[in-house]
Amino acid sequence: MSTELQRTDAAEIHAAWAARYGTEAADRLIEAENLADAIRAATIPPNTTDTYAKGWRVWERFCTAHGLPLTEGSRGALVAFVSWALDRGRQEPGPNGTAGYAPSSVQSHLTATVVELRRRGHPVSKDAHSEARATIKRLTTQLAKQGERRGRGQAPAADLDNLHRIAAACDSTPTGFRDLALVLTGFHFASRASEVAGLLVADVTVHARGMKVAVVTGKTERSIRTAKIPYNRDEPAICAVTAWLRWAEAYGLTDPRRPAFPRIDRWGNVGGPMSPDAVTAAVARIARRSGVPLRWTGHSLRSGLATESRRNGKDGLAISAQGGWAPNSKSMMGYMRRADEWDDNAAAGLRRPKS
Repeated sequence: MSTELQRTDAAEIHAAWAARYGTEAADRLIEAENLADAIRAATIPPNTTDTYAKGWRVWERFCTAHGLPLTEGSRGALVAFVSWALDRGRQEPGPNGTAGYAPSSVQSHLTATVVELRRRGHPVSKDAHSEARATIKRLTTQLAKQGERRGRGQAPAADLDNLHRIAAACDSTPTGFRDLALVLTGFHFASRASEVAGLLVADVTVHARGMKVAVVTGKTERSIRTAKIPYNRDEPAICAVTAWLRWAEAYGLTDPRRPAFPRIDRWGNVGGPMSPDAVTAAVARIARRSGVPLRWTGHSLRSGLATESRRNGKDGLAISAQGGWAPNSKSMMGYMRRADEWDDNAAAGLRRPKS
C-alpha cells in the first residue's frame, strides 16, 4: 500500500476485502480509502478541524478520568460524558467560575466525539447519539431552573445605526479604509469571520450596480456562494461598494492573489491574510473604538444582516441566499425573529372587538 489507512481496524478491513476480491484489489480499495480520507481532511475548514480536535481531547480526558476505553461510544458512555462535561469537564474554571462547560460547548464536544469515533471505525448508533443530545437538553433545563447561566449567549447583531457610528469613526488612513470596508462588506454578505479571512482580491469584483463577492471558503456546501451587494444610494455612508472602492485605491489592489483584507500593523505596514480570530478581534476593536455600546464579535455581522434585512421586509429566501443558509435554517430563523418579535407579536395591538 502506498499510504497507510488511519483507521485502527485497517488490517481487518484489508483482510476482509482480500478474502472477497483478492489481495491486489484489496490494496487498491485501501488506497481509495486513503484518498477519500485525504480529500476529506483537505476540504474541511480549519476552524471545524480545530473544533473537532478540541472535542476529542475533552473525550480523552473523560475516558482517562473514568477508566473507560476511548473506542466505545455506547449510550451510557456518551450520556456520562455530557453529564460530566456540564458538571465539571473544564480543566480551568470558566468565565463565571463554573467547572462545567456551557451547553453549546458540550454539544460541540459530543458532535466531535461521535464524528471522530466513526472516522476511526468505531460505530456509534443514532439512538446513543440522540440520547446524549437529549440529556444535554434536560440537564440544561435543570441548570436554568437553578438560576445558572453559562456561555456568552448570542452575539449582538450589527445594526444600521451602529454601522453609521463606525463609518463616522473610521479615518482616511489605509487602516481606516480597510476597517470600514471589512465591516461593511462582511455585514452585507452575512459573513462568518472565516469567510472574510479567506477572501482574496480576485473574489471581489465591481459591477455597474454593485459588487459580487465569491465566497469559496464557506463552512458548508450551501455557504459557498456568490453574494451580490448593490450600491446603497439611500445611505451612502454605509455603502459597502463605496467603502471597498476607497480601500482598493488605498491598498493598490493589483495582485488578485493578495488577501482582500490583510493585516496592518500600528505603523501602517501591510502584511499577510488575517486569521478568523484576527477578524473577530478586529470587528470587536472597530466597534469599541466607534462607541458601539454592545460588544460585537465576528458573528455580529452575520446575524446583523439577517436581522436588518428582515426588519426591512426581505423574505427568508432572499436572506438565506445572501448568507448561505438553508431556507429553513434554525439559526437564520432565530435572527429573523429578532426583527419580528415586536411587530409580529401575539400580544401587540390587542383591543376589544367592535360591537
